[in-house]
Amino acid sequence: MTLWFVFALMTVAAIFAVLWPLGRATPATSGGSEANVYKDQLAEIERDLASGLIGASEAEAARVEIGRRLLAAADSEAAVAPKANLPLRRSAAVAALVGLPVMAAAFYLVLGSPQLGDFPLAARSRMADVNQPLANLVAQVEAHLEKNPTDGRGWNVLAPVLSRLGRYDDAVRAYRNSITYNGDSSERRADLGEALTGVAGGVVTAEAKAEFERALAQNADDPKANYFLGLAAEQDGRKADAASIWRGMLAKAPADAPWRSLVQASLTRVGGGVVAPALSDETMAAAKDMGADDRSAMIRGMVDRLATRLKQDGNDVEGWLRLVRAYMVMGERDKAVAALTDARQAVANDAERLRQLNEGLKNLGLDG
Repeated sequence: MTLWFVFALMTVAAIFAVLWPLGRATPATSGGSEANVYKDQLAEIERDLASGLIGASEAEAARVEIGRRLLAAADSEAAVAPKANLPLRRSAAVAALVGLPVMAAAFYLVLGSPQLGDFPLAARSRMADVNQPLANLVAQVEAHLEKNPTDGRGWNVLAPVLSRLGRYDDAVRAYRNSITYNGDSSERRADLGEALTGVAGGVVTAEAKAEFERALAQNADDPKANYFLGLAAEQDGRKADAASIWRGMLAKAPADAPWRSLVQASLTRVGGGVVAPALSDETMAAAKDMGADDRSAMIRGMVDRLATRLKQDGNDVEGWLRLVRAYMVMGERDKAVAALTDARQAVANDAERLRQLNEGLKNLGLDG
């Protein structure tokens, strides 16, 4: 309230300083006009006459001429002199003094936000700067969690960020707190296992493996837990087990699974070959009852359909490897080599897919 009162006084003072001259009467002009000049000339003529510088007749003629000019100047000044209206000016000053603040207040009430609360500097200082480095934001969250250690949502947000920053020890602690205050889940257990693997430099330790197994106990299809258990098998020298786990993942995975290429590359690394296309139970049953010629025709049809699809969409590395392998099994090496050439041309602009393709072709004996 005091601040508003000060602002009001400042406004009144500013208006008063501008309008004060309007309320004052204009002082009469006392000198410097044309009439005063002529009066001075008459006095000078009298002095010259008294000193004998001019004669009486000359003095009289000069008096007449200057008198005529003096009368003309007086009439002219009277004609152009403004007629001051002091009451009107004072009324205008009062109206401005009262009206301007009233109009300003009216406009503010309509266009402003008088009901808006204040925004203290301390509150503004606490706002996070979106342009500051990620490490600073993490430090702020960590400081918050030190004061509020039971904030499960905070631990849930902080843990994956710490993992991405490579702070695996802190990430392990954050994931454990997230499980404690948010509840257990397969995703949190798998994330904790991944952080423990990061602490060990990429080695799936017994502790990490236990977390992945806890994740699978809640969700047998958890992709992260399955992948790392396959990696654990590979690191233990059990490549066949690793390949089996990863084949199972690919068999169930949707075509657009983001981790599909990683699992395919891992499967190739352990010599797991290419995953054969899954056949429905009806197709398998029908194939058993077919003769050799019919079965060959069915396989030929499947291979031809695969080749046609790959001509339309050549980004499917797994599909190309299946096609090349099918031609090799069918004894059509020339077609296998042609498919290999087409595959490399299709993925030539994608370094990762080209690498996966070449790795797979090595296992088929077509790495040349």
